[in-house]
Amino acid sequence: MRLKIKNKFRFPNFWSLRIKVLLLQNMDGLTAEQRSKIMASIHSKNTKPEMMVRRYLFACGFRYRVNYRRLPGTPDMVLRKYRTCIFVNGCFWHGHEGCDKYRLPKTHVEFWRHKIERNKERDIEVQHKLAKMGWHVMTVWECQLDTKEKREQTLMGIEYTLNHIFLMDRERHENSAISSDIRPYQLPEEDGKAIGIAAEDRHTRD
Repeated sequence: MRLKIKNKFRFPNFWSLRIKVLLLQNMDGLTAEQRSKIMASIHSKNTKPEMMVRRYLFACGFRYRVNYRRLPGTPDMVLRKYRTCIFVNGCFWHGHEGCDKYRLPKTHVEFWRHKIERNKERDIEVQHKLAKMGWHVMTVWECQLDTKEKREQTLMGIEYTLNHIFLMDRERHENSAISSDIRPYQLPEEDGKAIGIAAEDRHTRD
């Protein structure tokens, strides 16, 4: 069964980004032109997961810049007071290993594998660049905001970590023991996996 797509390809408003990804993952009935139009219709800004994080942080009193182009990777949120950049990543596009949402399409497997691997490499490069500039980096995955329970734990974890960073920096300043190396920190764990982690901590582990 082939999809009939008009010249001006638009999804109805109630079709989520996830449905578009599912279409891409089952592309056997789509032409190259149809695939191209689907990909062009996918927006990486102001996604539903992003808005969840932004609204929660704003309600908690945090202030931030959105899609800040002056920093590597154009972070989704930048909190200067906390020296923290937050990326809200889609599990499919950024290759979230072990996640049900990350499943390669059945066709053009090598193309998609290369594309997503390159995205993952770029993410690591951006994290290292930001860490060298003195920024903390937090990654929030789409699947961590799926259910109410996961969402609450993830959002509270972000809030906890930001406050922890602020207290660490304040203590370091008061003790006049500022070091060129930023101490790694880690969010409370969920099922043995950290919700997010500082880029400098990632760097020491790589």
